[in-house]
Amino acid sequence: MTQREQSIGRFSDLGIKEKFLAILAQKKFAVPTPIQHQVIPGALEGKDVVGIAQTGTGKTLAFGIPMIQRIAFHKGQGLILVPTRELALQVEEAFRDIGAPLGLHTAVVIGGTSQHPQVKALKRNPHVVIATPGRLVDLMDQGAYKLDRVNIVTLDEADRMLDIGFLPQIKRVLQTIPKERQTMLFSATMPKSISSLASTFMKLPLRIEIAPQGTAAENVEHEVFVVTKDDKMRLLDSLLQQYQKGKILIFSRTKHGAKRITRDIRNMSQTVTEIHSNRSQSQRKAALAGFTSGKFRIMVATDIAARGIDVQDISLVINFDLPDDCENYVHRIGRTGRAGRNGKAITFVTSNQRNDVRKIERLIRQSLPIVSLPTLPPERKKPPHEAQSQARGRKYYSQRGRGGQNSARKHRQSYRGQRSSSRHRG
Repeated sequence: MTQREQSIGRFSDLGIKEKFLAILAQKKFAVPTPIQHQVIPGALEGKDVVGIAQTGTGKTLAFGIPMIQRIAFHKGQGLILVPTRELALQVEEAFRDIGAPLGLHTAVVIGGTSQHPQVKALKRNPHVVIATPGRLVDLMDQGAYKLDRVNIVTLDEADRMLDIGFLPQIKRVLQTIPKERQTMLFSATMPKSISSLASTFMKLPLRIEIAPQGTAAENVEHEVFVVTKDDKMRLLDSLLQQYQKGKILIFSRTKHGAKRITRDIRNMSQTVTEIHSNRSQSQRKAALAGFTSGKFRIMVATDIAARGIDVQDISLVINFDLPDDCENYVHRIGRTGRAGRNGKAITFVTSNQRNDVRKIERLIRQSLPIVSLPTLPPERKKPPHEAQSQARGRKYYSQRGRGGQNSARKHRQSYRGQRSSSRHRG
């Protein structure tokens, strides 16, 4: 028995049925993570659970194993609420991996895709439904899904769901599910809104905290560069030349910024993809699959989309922009340094953002070392079609900025007139 097995124990010590243990062993799950070791025994007894743990700590199996076993032996239906489409798909994949040999059937209910296949899947009475709150409530309002069979519910990454604005939908769901149920809630942080949710909808929950909330991943080295906004892309160019091995995840504050960063990285002859709310579900799925497989070495993401990026071997996270909420710094850097590996987090800040850095330092209870800028490469020339497009955009907006809205309007009217006359000319 390894030292870790002696200190944490084994899945066979947690009350899991023999048939299920055999499946876990076949899937190479031998030693539970700390969150799994502490959550599973109480959850198997039907107790409500509040788990505070970072991403990458094994939360999915911590609530997945009890949910699958209790449904297999006590019937009913499980419901899992998650903040993003990507996370829903990854949770469903994890459930299928360990639950399919037991005959488990799942359904995924998410926005951004057609609801018809989802309604069909719900009519087949799946054992577990994994859903984003918005689409779930839409289907409830249409009468396409009722919650009367749900007897175990999990809120995964609850803090992120509240950040996005899903509190009304979550309350609606929890008020509709039968009161005789088991509720599990998992969150990386525990703001007052989450504590209030737990006290309102849960019965004397076990509180399990694997690391103090706001704790950054232990295996991650931090660096901060103070750089002007105009020099950020040149600094990124320098870093991508320096770090030529391993997967890199880059965070942008906005979806438009993510598109621009992706375009500029592509001009550096790097393999890159992007994931944000402007992309369709099929595009996001293809991007994540390409990043996971290594087809793309670099992924650019926004915070909204990032919660579903569960890729184990990300060696470097770059915060091109600081997050709006300093708690998102913890979530972002939690994408590297996972499963015992070492990782690195590099953050770009401008000179007027030093107070934001101090807030992050207070949250994670450690200092973020500021590193001297390397020699920056010259700015790369943009392809002709991009340069022309940007020039047209600058010309148009400069007209508007100089009070030239009337001039711009005349240009548009002249263009429409030309098109109209050309149509009349046949």
